[in-house]
Amino acid sequence: MQPVPIQIINRSGNPLPAYATDGASGMDVRACLEEALVLRPLQRAAVPTGLWLAIPRGFEVQVRPRSGMALNHGITCLNTPGTIDADYRGEVKVILVNLSEDPQTIRHGDRIAQLVLQRVERAMWAESAALDKTERGEGGFGHTGLQ
Repeated sequence: MQPVPIQIINRSGNPLPAYATDGASGMDVRACLEEALVLRPLQRAAVPTGLWLAIPRGFEVQVRPRSGMALNHGITCLNTPGTIDADYRGEVKVILVNLSEDPQTIRHGDRIAQLVLQRVERAMWAESAALDKTERGEGGFGHTGLQ
């Protein structure tokens, strides 16, 4: 698999997003803050990263939560996965929310989310009077049960 080159501007002073292990799907991205941000319970904030990207056409970068932050601190991302479109040229920000019962502090350089590069196909609608039949049919929202 060939790496996809992505232009990046880094004004954060932090390392570039990076894969933590050889098998990691997402690259850790860090907060770019002048002062610590305290998230009260249920409070949300768009946390800057100090990064600007030029993603090639045919790709997107998805923003996803970090499992350790969710489990250990109750911090997760809203609008997950968030999409950074190929034509967006603004600063990458991560929408974090504190789902814990305690205030949580985010500091400059903290790893706050993961970025995952994905190919994107463009759809072309083909309007129809009916859809083909499947075994599942219209079953949804738990139709297969718990066990």
